[in-house]
Parts: sequence; structure tokens; C-alpha cells
Amino acid sequence: MIDVATTWQQACTALAAGDYDTAFDVLEAALREAQPAQRGPLHLYLASVHSLYGDPALPDVQRELQRATRTDPALASTPLYAALDAERHARAHPEEPTPPAVPPAVQAAADPLARYHAVCALALGGDPQAALDVHLPITELPVHLRWRLRSWQADAQESLGHTQDAAHLYAEAAHLSAGLNRATMLQEQAALELQLGNAEGAKRALDQARPLYPPAVTQDDDALNLATWHYLRAQAMLNLGRPEAAQDAIREADRLEREHGDPSYGVALVRGQVLTHLGQTEAALTAFQDALTLAAPQDRPYANHELGVALLDLDRPVDAREKLEAALHERDYPFQPEVLADLAECDYRLGRLAEAQAGAEAAMAQGAVVPASLVLGSVALDYFQLDEALEHYERVIREAAPETRDWILAHQMAADIMAQQGFPNPSAAYAHAQQALALTPESDDWHATLQDYVTRTQALIGTQGGGRTLN
Repeated sequence: MIDVATTWQQACTALAAGDYDTAFDVLEAALREAQPAQRGPLHLYLASVHSLYGDPALPDVQRELQRATRTDPALASTPLYAALDAERHARAHPEEPTPPAVPPAVQAAADPLARYHAVCALALGGDPQAALDVHLPITELPVHLRWRLRSWQADAQESLGHTQDAAHLYAEAAHLSAGLNRATMLQEQAALELQLGNAEGAKRALDQARPLYPPAVTQDDDALNLATWHYLRAQAMLNLGRPEAAQDAIREADRLEREHGDPSYGVALVRGQVLTHLGQTEAALTAFQDALTLAAPQDRPYANHELGVALLDLDRPVDAREKLEAALHERDYPFQPEVLADLAECDYRLGRLAEAQAGAEAAMAQGAVVPASLVLGSVALDYFQLDEALEHYERVIREAAPETRDWILAHQMAADIMAQQGFPNPSAAYAHAQQALALTPESDDWHATLQDYVTRTQALIGTQGGGRTLN
């Protein structure tokens, strides 16, 4: 005669070691030996294990739930059955506008396994705050569910817009897991670190994840997870100012996707961004067009925006406007102020200075300070309003991330405007020219101009300082 609680503990031991086959064997062998009254709970435990496989296991979960209640109809009123059924329903009906019914008694059940599946149901069903409100210390759970709980809680925090909290929870989930599960959690953490602008933190998480993959990845799922690793690394390298390393990573992500699955929107988009940073604008345009073709409806405004900017870089403002307006029409797109600034740039390129100024001012009012200021600086220069133009470019220097393209351009333009003014403040002009020169390639037309400004301002500063010249 078997003992249900002991059987479940044996299954959990196997699951903690990642041995799913043994866990199923233990439960199924117990079912063959169990008395009729013991079979129902075993079917519920089997449903719990099947649920770990996610959506593909829905038929298996439903089958075990049905077998449990056929064996003992009273199980339908237990918290574990209710939680498992709510999770199953949430997976089966992801588009339902209302969260699944998870009674408060189930959310506060004495059985921690029931509370775990209640968290899953609430997170899947679109009620992330309720999922976080379920009291469930991880020490109450079997080992194999502890990292999964933190992952669900991270997902809930992310849904609520609490990105930093979600990143911390993914880091904890990684600590509690092992092998490729740990790699996946580290990659989730890295993705959120990138959203937070912490490229160095993303790189650290990815550096921890890579050795967890086997030397030769042959399974499609593992290869696609590795493709995601390369995709995230490309973004981290790009944000750390290493576009060549980013290009290597995104090429490998693309190769793995094509060999083990299908090309993705995200990889195509990042490939375009990398090529843009490398100055390969025509190739970037092709990549962004690929991204637009592959994009799901919610991703299309991102692809259209990137495509519009690439077309602007190719000095095709009419074509760029078409793509940018398509992005602007998506009211939920979070970068609408930046789109307004890019549309203002289109107007400027087309010689419509009044429209460009009005559009840039609207973009500025909505928070797109850097791109709007660049347009306003260009407009002011065309009107020969040098002081106003200088003010706009100095705002860019204050607001843009150091050493980015916009930051360098603003320093170049500030130095150039001061030269046109006759260097009234040679020390400030020297600082702008020197900052820009350090990051301007010798092949760039600006390099010789900036070098001339540095030389001239050094001479002026030396004259003002009694002959002492800056080194």
C-alpha cells in the first residue's frame, strides 16, 4: 500500500534534480498500486507536474483534473483543484478581459501548492497585484517550485511597471535555479537591466548565463534560448559602445534562429540598430524592413519608427515621413514625442522651417528634449540666431548620454557656432572642440575643422593668460 504524501515527496526530489521522467514514473507507479481513495490526489499531483510544461501541456492537465474528479467528485471543492483549474483556464483563454476566478479561500489555503498555482493563475489571468498579494514564503514550497515562484512574481512586477523590482526577482530566481533554467532567469534579468539603461549589469548577468549552456547545443529549444542570449548581448555591447562586438553577437543570433526556428522581429530590429551605429545605413534599412515584415501588430510602430529614422539618415525625408506617421498613429506607442521630433526633422529637411519649429516645440513639451533641441538648433542657425542655436545645442550636451552621436554632434555644433561668433569665450569653445575631437574619426570632415578650432582657441587662451598655452 502506498502513502500519497511520501510518493509526492519522492516525485519532488526527482523534480528538484531536474529528473522529470522519474517524477512521472513515481506518480504513475503509485497510481497503479493505490487504493481508489488515493488515486484522486495523485491525479492532482500529476496535473501540477504537467503544468510546469506550460501551454503545450494543457490537454494533459485537463485530463488529470478530470480523472481526479471522476475518482472522487469531492476533490472539485479542494483548493488545489480550484487553483489548478483556474491556471488551466487562464492558459486556455488568454484573451479573456476578466481575470480567472480564484476565490480568496484558495489564495489563502493552508496547502502551499494550491497557493502556488493560485499565483500562476492570477499572473496568467491579468491580475498581477493579486498574484503578488498571495502570501507564500518560498521555504514552504518544494525546491523545484521556488525559483518558479520568483519568476512568476517577477513577471507580475514587470506587468505593473516595476522593472527594477522585477529584475531583482529574476536575479533571485536565477540564484534558486540551476543549469539552463538559471541561464533563462539570468537572461530575463539582463533584458530588464537593458530596459533600465544598465548595460553593464545586463552584461554581468549574460556573462554568468553563457557557461551554463553545453559546448554543443543541438536541441531546438536550447538553441533558440542561446539565440536570445546573443540577441541580448548584442544590445548590451551596442549600449556599451562596442558595435563590432554587437554585430558578431547579432549575426550569431540570426544564424541560430534560422537553423533552429524562424527569423524574429527582435533580431532583425537589433541588426538594423547595429548597422546604423556602424554607419551602414543602406544595410540597416534592409534590416528594418525585415523587422517590419516580421513584426506583430504591437511591434509595428517600433519597426516603423526605426525605419523612418534610417530613411532620414539616407536623406529621404518624404519616405521617412510615411513611416513615422504610421508610428504616430499608434496611440499606445510610448515614443510618440520622439516621433514628433523626427517628423519635425523631416519638415526641416524639406525646408519647412516654421512647421519644423512648431513640431519640435511640441515634441519638447512632451519630453523629447534631445531630438527636439537638435531640430530647434538647426532652425535657429538657418535664421542666423546664433545665441539661440547655441542654447539649444548646450541643452543637448546636458541632456544626452555622454559620447553618444547626439552628444558629439552638439559639441561639434557648439564649437562651430562659437567660431562664427569670433570665440567670445575661447575656453568654452576649446572644451567643446576638444570633447568632440576625441570622438570624431580622422576620416570625418569634422576632424580637421575641430582640430583647427582647438589650435585657435589654445592660442587665444594663451594670449589671455600671458603667453601660457594649454597642452
